[in-house]
Amino acid sequence: MVDTPSLAGQPDGFLQWQLVYFRGGRRKNPVMQPMAADLSDDDIRNLAAHFAALPPPQAGTQGLADPELFASGRKLAQQHRCAACHQESYAGAQAAARTAQQREDYLLKALRDFKSGARIGNGVASMGDAVYPLVDEQLRALAHFMSHLP
Repeated sequence: MVDTPSLAGQPDGFLQWQLVYFRGGRRKNPVMQPMAADLSDDDIRNLAAHFAALPPPQAGTQGLADPELFASGRKLAQQHRCAACHQESYAGAQAAARTAQQREDYLLKALRDFKSGARIGNGVASMGDAVYPLVDEQLRALAHFMSHLP
């Protein structure tokens, strides 16, 4: 399904926060909001633990990387210090998502949503602030890089 993330291997804390945001209506999605609306706190903890325990997608599941786009994305990730929140491996931690080997279409949608303000985040770093100065070509390069990490 287009624009659907892989939840396997996402950090437990990240998954819990996203479910809380969907349940409370802070994060909008016509599929997820109704599914999360009646979840108890225990349900959220159990679902997050389940998905966090699953192995993340293996490298190479996104097909072959475009070398030029991958290099451009890597440079942007370094310039914008993406690893400061998402870790050097981009496996995520605590409330920061795993972006490594995530679906490219989903990453691009998420980056565009953060840039437009359709999606907001919490914490010390604001994804909206991080991606606001980037043009769509740069968002595409970042999504390509993250989805094709070895």
